[in-house]
Amino acid sequence: MKKDFLLLTVALPLLIASPSYAVESEIEQRNTNKSTDVISDIPSLSEIELPATNAELLSQQSVPIEVNPEETQPATEQTPSDDADISIEAIAEPDNLPQSTPTYVIDKEEIKKQGAASLADILKRMPGFAINDVGHGADIHTGTYYRGASINQSVFLINGRPINNNVNTYHGGTDLNSIPVEAIERVELYSGTASALFGSSAFGGVVNIITKEGYGKPKLSGSAEFGSLNLNNQQVTYGGSSDKVKYNFSFERFFTDNRYRVPVGAANRDEQGFLSNADTATSTYFGSIGVDLDQKNSLNLDVTALSSRRGLIYFGFPLQRDRLDHDGLNIGLSWKTRLGNGESSNLTTSIGYNQDYFSTYGPTGVSFYRRGSLDTQQLTARVDHEWKITSNNKLRWGLDLKNTDLIGDVLSTDPTRIAENETEDKSLLNTALFAVNTWNISDNFLIDLGLRQSFDSQFGNYLNPSVGLRYAVTPIVAVRGSWAGGQRNPGLDQLYVYDTVHGWAPNPDLRPEIGSTWTAGVDINFSENLIGQFTYFGSSIGDRLGVIAGKWANIGLVDTNGLEAALQFKIATGWSTFLNYTYTDSQIKTGADKGLQLGLIPYSVLQTGVGYQNSGWQANLYVTYNSGARRSIFVNSTDKPTDFAPSFVNLDLSGRIPLTSNLGLTVYLENLLGEQYERVNRIYSPGFTFRVGLSANF
Repeated sequence: MKKDFLLLTVALPLLIASPSYAVESEIEQRNTNKSTDVISDIPSLSEIELPATNAELLSQQSVPIEVNPEETQPATEQTPSDDADISIEAIAEPDNLPQSTPTYVIDKEEIKKQGAASLADILKRMPGFAINDVGHGADIHTGTYYRGASINQSVFLINGRPINNNVNTYHGGTDLNSIPVEAIERVELYSGTASALFGSSAFGGVVNIITKEGYGKPKLSGSAEFGSLNLNNQQVTYGGSSDKVKYNFSFERFFTDNRYRVPVGAANRDEQGFLSNADTATSTYFGSIGVDLDQKNSLNLDVTALSSRRGLIYFGFPLQRDRLDHDGLNIGLSWKTRLGNGESSNLTTSIGYNQDYFSTYGPTGVSFYRRGSLDTQQLTARVDHEWKITSNNKLRWGLDLKNTDLIGDVLSTDPTRIAENETEDKSLLNTALFAVNTWNISDNFLIDLGLRQSFDSQFGNYLNPSVGLRYAVTPIVAVRGSWAGGQRNPGLDQLYVYDTVHGWAPNPDLRPEIGSTWTAGVDINFSENLIGQFTYFGSSIGDRLGVIAGKWANIGLVDTNGLEAALQFKIATGWSTFLNYTYTDSQIKTGADKGLQLGLIPYSVLQTGVGYQNSGWQANLYVTYNSGARRSIFVNSTDKPTDFAPSFVNLDLSGRIPLTSNLGLTVYLENLLGEQYERVNRIYSPGFTFRVGLSANF
C-alpha cells in the first residue's frame, strides 16, 4: 500500500501539470504581502473587491495595505496603529475559496491582544465554537464543538494540509495545543461548499492555521509570562528573509499546575479540596523555510513538533489519576507554480508526514495498572489546481491521498481486563478527487458547485456533493446559502483497539456517520462603522457514534439547528468592538435520550469585546456568556439526564504598557468577577487568575 501511495505522489504532479493550455486572462492579484499599517475605515460591501462574490465579513482582525515585503517589514508590536484593528479583510486567496459562505479570521494582532495561550483560546472567541476547557491543555478531553459537531467532525489544517489523525477517542482527538501560538499568522474558519475541498468529514467546518513567514531583516522576538496556578510560559521567535529565502522559527514552553480549590461535589476533587491531576507541561517547536525559485515557482518546508505531558480530569468520579503523554511531529513540503502566462492557472503540490503518539496510563482501583497507546503515522499528498477558465468561471480541482498506519498497544494487570491485552497493527488508504466550480451568473449573483469522490480501503467509494449561492441584493445587503453532504468514518481505534482507561470495547462493524449540513445567511452593511453578518446553520447526522453498554456503537440520529450573529462596530479612532452570538440546538432524535440536547453543547454562547489602543498602550475587555451545557455523566442518586450546568458570565481584561520602543509589559486578568462557575460535568473554573509578562523585539 505504501509503495502505491508513493508512486502516486510522484506521478500526480506530472499528470496535473500537463494542461499548459491554461487561459491567459488574469485573476485579481492576491495580496500575499504583510501589513505595515492598519486601515482606519471599515470598507462597505461596495468597496470590497468583487462585492457580489465576497462574503468575508470577518471579526477581530487587522486590514492590510498592499505593500512589497522586500521594501518593508510587517508592523511590529512596538508601533501599533492608533486606529481600530477589529475590522474587515479580504483574506488570503479569497477568489479561490467558495464565496457562498463566510470565512471568519482572527489575525496575529488580535491573538496577541486576547492573550491566547493555545489554539483552543483562539477558537473560543470565534462564532459557533463551544470549548469546555478548564486550564490550558484540557480541551482535548473536555470537549470542543463547532455548530454542534465534535472536534473530530471538523477538519483541521496547517497551511492547507490536514493535521487530523485517524483516531477518534478523547485521548486521540486533534490537540489544540500542538502549534506554538507565536508561530500563527492567522486562523481561518470555513464551512459549506469549502468542505468539498478539504474533507467529507467536515460536518462542523474547516479550521486552517496559517503560520508566519519571515520578511525583511532578521528579527528576534520573545516573551516571558508568569501568573496564577504556577503558570510560566516562554516564547521566542526568529525570522527574516535573505534574497529569495524566507525563514521563521518559533519555540514555546508552557507549564501550569492547574491546582486550585473546588467546591464539594466537584469532579476530581482530592482529599484537601483541590482540583487534582490537571497539570499541563508542553514544549512546541515550529520552523519554516520558503524559497522563490523563479517568478513562477516557489518551495516551502514547515515542521511542527510537540512534546506534551498532562493529567486527565474529564471522568473525575472517582478521583481520576490517569496521565496522557502526547508526542507529535508534522512535516510538510509544498511546491507552488504558475502554469502558462499570468495568474489564471496555479498549481500547488504538497506532501506531508504526520506522526502522533498518544499514551494513557494509570492505576485501576488500588492494586492494578493499565496502559494504552496509539501510534499513528500518516503520509499525505495533495494536488490542487486553481484555474480561471473564463472571466465568469473559476474551477478549483485536484486530488487528496492519505495513507494511515496505526499501532494500538493495550496492557492491563487487572484480571478482569487481561483478556483485552493486545497489539493491533492496522492500515488505511483514502483517496479523494475534489472539484468546486464557481460561476458568476451576473455581477451580483454567483453559484458554487462542489463534488468530492472518495475511495476508502475500509468503507469503499462514496460521493459527497455541495452547492452554494450568493446574491447581492443591493450594494449593502447580500444573501447567501449552502448545502453539503458528508461522511465521517469511524477511527481505526474505535474499530479495533480496546480503551483501557474507560473499558470501552472496539467494534469492527461500525458504520460511518452520514449526513448533510446547510447554511442560509445575510450580510448587511448598516453604516460605514457597523457591519453585521447573520447565519442560520443546520445539520442532520445519522448513525452517530457513541458508547452503548461499554462498546462503541452507532447510536442514531442527531439533528442540529442554530443561529450565528457577528457584529463589528467602530466607535471612534483608536476604539473598536465586536460581538459574536451563537445559538445551538443539537437534539438527539433516537434512543433512550430522544428529545434531549446533545451533552456538553450549550444552547447559547455570546462573546463581545471592546478595545482601545494609542501609541503602544492597549486595553481590551472581553465578556463571555454561556447558558450552560447538559451534563453527560451522572453519578449521584439525584442526577437526571436532563440536568444542565448553570449559566455563567465571565469577564477578562488584557492590556499592554510600552516600557521602551521595543519592550512592553503585558497584563491579563481573567474571570474578573471571581465566580467559580461550572464549566462542564462538575469541573469548575479556578475563579480569578492573572498573568503578567514582558515582550520584546530586537
